Amino acid sequence: MTPERRVGVLGGGALGLAAALRLAEAGRRVTLIEREPQLGGLAAGFSVGPNYLEKFYHHIFRTDTTIIAFIGELGLEARLLWGQRNTSTLSQGRIVSLGSIPDLLRLPLLPPAERFRFLLGMAVLKAIPDEKVFTGWTAARWMPRLMGRRVYDVMWEPVLRGKFGARADQIAMSWLWSRVHERSLRLGYLRGGFQLLYEAFGERIRSLGGTVLTGTSAARIVRRDGSTEVHTDSGEVHVFDQLLATLPTRLFVRLAPDLPTDFVERYPGPEHYGAHVLILGLDRPLVPGVYWLNINDRDMPFLALVEHTNFLPASDYGGLHLVYLGNYLPMDHPLFAQSDEQVLNSYLAAVRRVRGDLEPSWVQRHWVFRAPFAQPIVTTSYLDSLPPHRTPLPGVYLANMAHVYPQDRGQNYSLRLGERMARMMLADSQLP
Repeated sequence: MTPERRVGVLGGGALGLAAALRLAEAGRRVTLIEREPQLGGLAAGFSVGPNYLEKFYHHIFRTDTTIIAFIGELGLEARLLWGQRNTSTLSQGRIVSLGSIPDLLRLPLLPPAERFRFLLGMAVLKAIPDEKVFTGWTAARWMPRLMGRRVYDVMWEPVLRGKFGARADQIAMSWLWSRVHERSLRLGYLRGGFQLLYEAFGERIRSLGGTVLTGTSAARIVRRDGSTEVHTDSGEVHVFDQLLATLPTRLFVRLAPDLPTDFVERYPGPEHYGAHVLILGLDRPLVPGVYWLNINDRDMPFLALVEHTNFLPASDYGGLHLVYLGNYLPMDHPLFAQSDEQVLNSYLAAVRRVRGDLEPSWVQRHWVFRAPFAQPIVTTSYLDSLPPHRTPLPGVYLANMAHVYPQDRGQNYSLRLGERMARMMLADSQLP
């Protein structure tokens, strides 16, 4: 009788959970280890009123077929809501709607000829089937050729600068192509919070005989006697025939001292920015009718204002109107060291430029969340530093958010990669 193969998964985000579920379904004895007290990774939520709210804003698109399929598979399809919510931009102090084709046809930020070139350029990006045509090109070089310098300076440069700061001119065109090509105007949200999906993953894995450990950190990965040991911070040792690490590459390298030096030097993994968000719980709407507000005015301290309760009703959250003020920043940026109160006070002063009559008394609750390794810096040499999934340690695999290239982050692509890693591991385990 063939012994049951023991498989470990480090990380309980979308990628790790999808892989763990498919491996458990294939009869593997799965143990998933997650550092945080709850599953979900960057899509994890916290309780606001009777429901969950994500710590960092999330929605999905009609094109996100993998997560839509998982939502149905795990019995949550009735909670999936769709809508075409307004997207606008704050440019030169005024809010301009970008939410529909008619809005773009009368876009006041551009003269008529350049509006047409902008729309034509968007159609071209939608029509290009893959990223290979952009090899070696930055967005800063390609986009002015496609849409013209003025369109780039008004519509695209502020987006790149807001998200990547000083690295904006180095961002690969493949990254920007993916954002245009893969997204739809209709947005989806799981009513009650995406945390429900990740809890359902955990329950299904357990029902298949798997073990899901939360609040447990991996401290060391060691190869011994033909197996892989994961030592945890509590002193436990888990022994596996195969191990999938879904951690950022730089963290994985620190945990695995047996990795060859030439591998570590050859594949440092791409650089990342961290995520920083302030969530306001207000007693009234902030920007009525606008769900997503891009901040193109660069003297503002955040890059996006997302009024979640212009998508979901405030009654879902005990009557609070919920607004995200989000940023991606270098992980040594001073903002990460500021207290929650310092962040609140500085941001409220900026929000008054969007809503001049804002009073501090409107703020009933507020939360600040910070996360490292949240946004890969996708340069034209990005793939050179990206390690292969099969590491030099036998039976040890690495897959993380950086590997979803050319797509950018997103629950859908992480879930898809998790399924792919499960197939790879299952195929490898059948080899003689």
